[in-house]
Amino acid sequence: MKRDTLSSLSVPQLLRRYGLRPKKRLGQNFLIDAASLQKVLQAADLAADEDVLEIGAGLGSLTVLLARAARYVVAVELDADLIPPLQEILSPYSNVHLVQGDILNLQIGELFPQKSQSYSVVANIPYYITSAILRHLLEGEHRPRQMILTLQLEVAQRICASPGEMSLLALSIHLYGTPSLIAKIPAGAFYPQPKVDSAVLRLQLAEQPRLEDTELFFRLARAGFSQKRKTLRNALAAGLGLPPPQVMHLLQAVQIEPHRRAETLSLEEWGKLVQVYKAYLG
Repeated sequence: MKRDTLSSLSVPQLLRRYGLRPKKRLGQNFLIDAASLQKVLQAADLAADEDVLEIGAGLGSLTVLLARAARYVVAVELDADLIPPLQEILSPYSNVHLVQGDILNLQIGELFPQKSQSYSVVANIPYYITSAILRHLLEGEHRPRQMILTLQLEVAQRICASPGEMSLLALSIHLYGTPSLIAKIPAGAFYPQPKVDSAVLRLQLAEQPRLEDTELFFRLARAGFSQKRKTLRNALAAGLGLPPPQVMHLLQAVQIEPHRRAETLSLEEWGKLVQVYKAYLG
C-alpha cells in the first residue's frame, strides 16, 4: 500500500489492516479528532528548532504533526504491536526517532542526541499511570521545559486546584511549575470513546524546584495527605511517627493552625514547615 493511501486511513481502518484492537489494560484511547489534535499542537507552541518527547505515539496521528512542527521528535510507544504501523506511517519523517518501551524504564537524557538540550513533552496519557509518569519526568535529572498533557478532565482540574482543594498530586506539580488548563476535549474525539471527557493541560516548568529540600517536602506532604479526614496535627503525627505535642510545636512555629487539613496549605506554607522540621531533625 502506498504511503499516501496509508496516511489517509482512519485509526479504526489502520487497526483492522494490522489485525489489532485497542487494549483496555493499556488505557488505549486514540485521539482522532483533527480539531482536538490541533489544540494539542497549538498548546505546545513549538519552535522550529525545538525537540519533543512524545509519550504514547499510538498510531502517529499527533506524531506526524509534531514532526512537521519541531526539529526532532522522540516518539515512545509501549505497545510493541503498534510499532509496525507506526514505522510505516512515520517513514517519510527522518526527524522522528521511534522507541518501543516503557517510559518509566527509560533514561530521558539518553533519548536525545545532545543530553543537555531543552525539550518539550507532549503526551496523551491514561489515568492509571498519570502520577507515575509525572513523577518520572519531574523528579528526574533531565526535566523538560514544558509538558503538554492530554488527560482526563477531572484529573486536569485537580492538578490546577488552589489551596483549599489541593491534592498531593497538585501540590507536587506546583513544586516544579505552573499548570494551566488550556482546552477541553470531548470523549467523542477519541477512539474508542472513553466514558469521560479529557483536557489539554500545559505545565510550564521552573528551572529549579521551588523548594530546595524536595526529599523532606515529600516526606511531610505524604504524611499530611495520608489521612485526609484527619487534621494536619494528627495526620503528621501518625505519618511522621511524632508525638502530637511535638507536631503542635512545629505548626505553631510557622503560624499554621493545627486543626487545618493538608489540602488547605499553600506551597509556601509547606516550605516553612519543611524548614522547621529540618531544624527539628538537626
